[in-house]
Amino acid sequence: MKIVFMGTPEFAVPCLKKLATNTEVCAVFTQPDKPNGRKMKLQFSPVKKTALEHGISVIQPKSLKKGEDAEKALEFLKKIQPDCIVVAAYGQILPKEILVLPKYGCINVHASLLPKYRGAAPIQHCLLNGETETGITIMQMAEGLDTGDMLMQESISIGENEIAEELHDRLALLGAEMILPALDGLRNGTLKPEKQNDAESCYASMIRKEMSALNFHQPAKELHRIICALTGFTRLGGKRLKVIRSQIENSETTAPEGTVIDAKKMIIQCGEQTALRFIEVQLEGSKRMPVSEFLKGKRLELGQQLGE
Repeated sequence: MKIVFMGTPEFAVPCLKKLATNTEVCAVFTQPDKPNGRKMKLQFSPVKKTALEHGISVIQPKSLKKGEDAEKALEFLKKIQPDCIVVAAYGQILPKEILVLPKYGCINVHASLLPKYRGAAPIQHCLLNGETETGITIMQMAEGLDTGDMLMQESISIGENEIAEELHDRLALLGAEMILPALDGLRNGTLKPEKQNDAESCYASMIRKEMSALNFHQPAKELHRIICALTGFTRLGGKRLKVIRSQIENSETTAPEGTVIDAKKMIIQCGEQTALRFIEVQLEGSKRMPVSEFLKGKRLELGQQLGE
């Protein structure tokens, strides 16, 4: 089966590696190189790096829907006639002309249990909403946003203190494990497409920076979800403090919200007489580290206020 793969970030890499070693990947489409760092040097996407390591041709159109790049991409695809196009976090919408081109259509590896969490940030929104289960859906792509028929679905449980980067990596590996059976099912005609129930759908919109701000008037449960999903931030001693990991603690005090109630464990009073223990942090100008290490160089005072 001739495959064209479309993807961009790290999430798509395990899937591409699986395909590259088990199928004929004719080409890889990925987003154009982007400037990065102080010198604004052009940086390859993780998918481009992986494709080049496997000796696969890389195509980087600015758009698949309009302009010269789109015309060239369509012409290229018509010329090589792939049996299937596999998409994983590509970052561009495929036009109808491409969707109908392959013999087995275009399939997408999506990081949620559709129809829940359609859209760009399913992993983060799943954690923000306190879900205890998520998974991978492989779907037949249609013109709508993640609305196509479902071909395969596998679920996994979410750990109580699991953060987005950990869940991301587990889902990426799960998607890679599912992709070859999905292609075999397409070729053999054993997959039974299942329509999505639109009434059960919800949209996982792009993440905005302000969503990461920690308001300690909220209960610890809500703040813990923000930290797990997005990495929270507050201020400590006038510097920005990222909170990467946390856990919910009991609080029997009536201390003001946002104050330190245990300086040795970095436990902070939250709303509704709840508390949050910081487990891993990063202070502005410093590296990411466990709180046990952080407190060796930064002394906290009981009653010290965060957020100022």
